[in-house]
Amino acid sequence: MEKDKKYENRNHTMTLVIPIKVQRKHASFDLYEDLIESTKDHTIQTGDIIVISSKYVANSEGRLLDLSKTKPSYDAIQLSKKYQLDTKFAEIILRESDETFGGVTGFVLTSSDKILAPNAGIDKSNVKKGTAILYPDLPYKIAENLRKKIFLNLGIHVGIILVDSRLMPARAGTTGVAIAVSGFEPVQDTRGQKDLDGNPLRVTMKAVADNLATMANHKMGEGAESTPIILIKDSGAKITTRKIMTDEMAIASDLCVYMRGFGN
Repeated sequence: MEKDKKYENRNHTMTLVIPIKVQRKHASFDLYEDLIESTKDHTIQTGDIIVISSKYVANSEGRLLDLSKTKPSYDAIQLSKKYQLDTKFAEIILRESDETFGGVTGFVLTSSDKILAPNAGIDKSNVKKGTAILYPDLPYKIAENLRKKIFLNLGIHVGIILVDSRLMPARAGTTGVAIAVSGFEPVQDTRGQKDLDGNPLRVTMKAVADNLATMANHKMGEGAESTPIILIKDSGAKITTRKIMTDEMAIASDLCVYMRGFGN
């Protein structure tokens, strides 16, 4: 009995990452209603973080594109020749990108919604052949609206993350990246705090949202798991009702260590 009690006390402070299975959707749907229905067997509380696959959100909006109906521009044709891409796919990359930086065979390195991503985050997996799924339209607005609806209907303050998988430079495999956030502070500024030896931290910023996104991405999987929603409890994230701005987790490419280094 004593062992069980100790385990319960320890478990209460542990961060819990709970995958939520959903039924696959083949057409646009109401994201909020689907979220509430999918999580009905779980108790959502103030302080919880709800992480949703960006591709699942895009699916709810009908952000699927039939590549056969896409007309490539002159720039898309040139891009396709340079990186051996389908001309129609190259056209979608250009439309969805804020900026292009270069690339390799089959991939263009781009910025989309201020996130560095190959091929503007466009995905051709888990959709019908000849179809591409894009990033959600206005992802921060979607996250904010979900958070507000949950508060108005359930009376609780939660955090929302729209997550996608990403590649890290010189590392094998994917991690998670938060493409939109609402309801909690996405970055923790630790500058001025001291390390174990008493030295002041000068540049360290903790990527709270991206760390949580990676935890969720690990549980979501990349294949046929059908778990596009993750509920995170006891994350330690600082809940807020202020509106998170789109540039809070991004830095300009000329300030990025990787981008500046590759440029040099």
